[in-house]
Amino acid sequence: MLYQHKATQVTSGAPDETQNLRELARFYPYPDSLDRPFVRANMVASVDGASSVQGRSGGLGGPGDRAIFRLLRGLADVVVVGARTALAEGYRQPTPDEAFGAMRADQGQSPAPMLALISNSLSIDPDYPPLADPATVVLTCSDAPAQRRRTLTDRGATVVDCGSEAVRIGRVLDHLAILGRPRVLCEGGPTLLGAVVAEGLLDELCLTTSPTIVAGDTARIVTGPALPELAQMRPGHLLSDDDGYVYTRWTRAS
Repeated sequence: MLYQHKATQVTSGAPDETQNLRELARFYPYPDSLDRPFVRANMVASVDGASSVQGRSGGLGGPGDRAIFRLLRGLADVVVVGARTALAEGYRQPTPDEAFGAMRADQGQSPAPMLALISNSLSIDPDYPPLADPATVVLTCSDAPAQRRRTLTDRGATVVDCGSEAVRIGRVLDHLAILGRPRVLCEGGPTLLGAVVAEGLLDELCLTTSPTIVAGDTARIVTGPALPELAQMRPGHLLSDDDGYVYTRWTRAS
């Protein structure tokens, strides 16, 4: 049976954007009690499934998408992202957001989420600014090149092994649990999200659909080997904005 529902509007740039973000937060709750890390992914795709334009997902975004991006970071304990994606998109260290300061303090969270960079090869520019920040951690594997490891640690980076030949997402979550960071926000890219999905560790997908068609052979939001069985998800909500973007939240089907 098909049901028709009215979509909720997302407004960005409103006179009181802080209040708007706080109201939107009710659509994106984490579980009340977490005895393990909860993995939420935030991705954007075109109508035809492309995850980027000219190598960057930012080309698909709009004001509403940026508001959701800000909101999800405001709720998270840690932002997990592939190092290549972080470098390509020009990531910087997450900073405190006054819109969520009181809420985070009430919940015992740090003022801003930490940044976790995932890299098997440690091919990261040693001058990349977030590396020396104590709220950044590089999660890699023991087979990563020793010289690159030394170069990064010499620049002040915290480097932690979470696997032998490749980073294991389960090990990543174990480490984040030790750090007291259970609200995990994965921002991709497609290779990292593919690893999360392959290990059966994706709890929730927040997907922005951009009202655009890209065509070509751009990767989808999840890449990697096909799953032996379909990963079943169920819809949590559907939001929209005046620019034609659609925002869905999908949760793992129990």
